[in-house]
Amino acid sequence: MSDPTHDPGPHRFATHEVTNQPPRLEPFDAWQLDAPLREAVLRHGADDVVLLQRYARWVGQELTELGFEANRHKPTLHNFDRHGHRIDAVEFHPSYHRIMLEAMRHGVHAHAWRSTHDGAHVTRAALSYLHHQGEAGTSCPLTMTFAALPVLRQGGADLVDWVRGATALDYDSADAAAAGKRALTLGMGMTEKQGGSDVRANSTRAHPAGGGAYELVGHKWFFSAPMSDGFLVLAQAPGGLSCFLMPRRRDDGTRNAFQVMRLKDKLGNWANASSEIEFVGAEARLIGDEGRGIATILEMVALTRLDCALGSAAEMRRALLEAVHHARHRRTFGRLLIEHPLMREVLADLALEVEASVALVFRIAAAVDAAPRSAHEAAFARIATALGKYWICKRSVGVVNEAQECLGGAGYVEESILPRLYREAPLNAIWEGSGNIQCLDVLRALRREPASLQALLDELRRDAPVDPGYHARLEELLAMLQADDGSLERGARRLVGGLAQLLQANLLHRHAPPEIARTFLVARLLAAPGMYGSSLPEDAPIALLLERALAG
Repeated sequence: MSDPTHDPGPHRFATHEVTNQPPRLEPFDAWQLDAPLREAVLRHGADDVVLLQRYARWVGQELTELGFEANRHKPTLHNFDRHGHRIDAVEFHPSYHRIMLEAMRHGVHAHAWRSTHDGAHVTRAALSYLHHQGEAGTSCPLTMTFAALPVLRQGGADLVDWVRGATALDYDSADAAAAGKRALTLGMGMTEKQGGSDVRANSTRAHPAGGGAYELVGHKWFFSAPMSDGFLVLAQAPGGLSCFLMPRRRDDGTRNAFQVMRLKDKLGNWANASSEIEFVGAEARLIGDEGRGIATILEMVALTRLDCALGSAAEMRRALLEAVHHARHRRTFGRLLIEHPLMREVLADLALEVEASVALVFRIAAAVDAAPRSAHEAAFARIATALGKYWICKRSVGVVNEAQECLGGAGYVEESILPRLYREAPLNAIWEGSGNIQCLDVLRALRREPASLQALLDELRRDAPVDPGYHARLEELLAMLQADDGSLERGARRLVGGLAQLLQANLLHRHAPPEIARTFLVARLLAAPGMYGSSLPEDAPIALLLERALAG
């Protein structure tokens, strides 16, 4: 028999011991840790750095945790109340409303329209970039509200209350008429089953109802944020495709005549509700002239595309942050992960991609800010937005996936933010025109808008790298454009991707540490394309890239 005095009891079977696990990243300061962001914001004259610093701290603390809750508890559609009355109400978890409240109080949706200072769009872009790092789903209603403002302003005095409500630094989730609310959010309804990106094929009809009102009859196939207070909708009026503001509630408080058929079961973007809608005589008012719907929404489209690029850059940034943090604390084979040469190579290559994306997206934001004061900047914003939207959004999926690999299994479980980032990554490439649409838009601008082409060339030749490889690549792409023998559309992705990388190389040459700029030029323009971690030159500044990736 065993001696009971030496029996260790149930603990003799204990094996659970947690070692060699990185500490929690949160709380972190998303401003202080991000050297490329700080430099870009200051370089382009953001008008409120203190606001950014304050919001960045919230992103790295509460927003990240609230984002997990908002995605764990997806929105739920209630078509009917308990008495059988149709209500079409979408229920969100309290975390969603808390996120929206803090974001709107900080002006993520409206800073660019409230501030009278130069650099306001740069500040607003940085707010959006920061917000995406904590929770991307809520960025959809925030972006749509932001981008809707130029359209609402075209409505003049009739829509002044909508403009005031949509720029309020507040959030009001009540399902009530717009006139009685402290703040308003806006959604958009463009996509239909038969048309997709071809909005000219829309079949929804707008019937004049007298007194300047119209009634909408038809459907929308992808209709995000259906609990918004109002929606910008494209429909066929007697004079052609037109833009309308459709309120969720009529002025008397009654439900407008549209039905939420179901919520989309999406790959990602779970905190945000996306729906299918049917209009059954919904009341709406015309914005702009009949037949001018696309012209009316052009600025809105450009602004949402900018936010797509911002969102993808932000997702890459957050994935990189998670990977570098993990590698700094995890030990393998007797040393830290970040001390292994191959891991350093991969992480540095991801950091290089983020450096280039941040440089480009904030240059575009600065152009948007300066556009009212400069014809050159307006023309550059027109072409660069489509270039950036195409290229940056395409790059994010690969970056997030590589970051997951850096964590191994720890980057594949839902306790990590990386699975959520990976599900989000394809979305920005699809929203507001997928890759082919962006490329066709760039071709259209290059062919038909001499000012846009000239603005792009001026930017690419301004303080350009002296390396002959840069200029040879530029001349090669210009030759493609000038030849245009009818096959240019087939090679549009090569043209657009090449122009985007040239623009990134130029911006890094002008603004980044010289060794980083040189590394990008060699790795992205001169070397054969390869996986991340396989194309950096021998003299790449690995240590500098990693230091800037997690600067605290």
